Amino acid sequence: MARYTGPKTKIARKFGEAIFGDDKSFEKRNYPPGQHGSNRRRAKKSEYAIQLMEKQKAKYTYGILERQFRNLFERANRSKGVTGEVLLQLCESRLDNVVYRMGVATSRRGARQLVSHRHITVNGEIVNIPSYTLKAGDVVGVREKSKSLEVIENALAANSAVYEWITWNPEKKEGSFVSIPQRIQIPENIKEQLIVELYSK
Repeated sequence: MARYTGPKTKIARKFGEAIFGDDKSFEKRNYPPGQHGSNRRRAKKSEYAIQLMEKQKAKYTYGILERQFRNLFERANRSKGVTGEVLLQLCESRLDNVVYRMGVATSRRGARQLVSHRHITVNGEIVNIPSYTLKAGDVVGVREKSKSLEVIENALAANSAVYEWITWNPEKKEGSFVSIPQRIQIPENIKEQLIVELYSK
């Protein structure tokens, strides 16, 4: 399956929450899409359906396709930590996610595009792989030639989010991936244990 490029609001309505950030269209119609979306008397979901929904929500939130997501789960499953928590930590350690968290882009989709178009550096070297996994201490910055890009300037001006595991220097337009975030530091509303249960069947 190719990466979804359709309306974000439709997906947000499917999950019943604004998983892509502020969305005025979602606020107006925060019920599922479709002819019977506003009908609240819907059939009770099975355990499998609930688990699958949670996995789909995580994939859409981070913009990761099934094969990559499955690989991340297998890496998490082989690790010494709690599988679900490690899975989210791996998602958060992706370069496109960190570029988004630093405020260089207003969405993960936009961050992925900046990385792919060679506007982002890691430790001074251009990296154009959105799924690149950062390590604690890595320095992520905007390439010198790209620092005056309007899309980056506007994103940084609109950003007010602060994360304990990331630092940002507005003058240099670079920041540090200080440490892998703990689960409590990850703001996404994802029930990772349901994903673990789904993959463990």
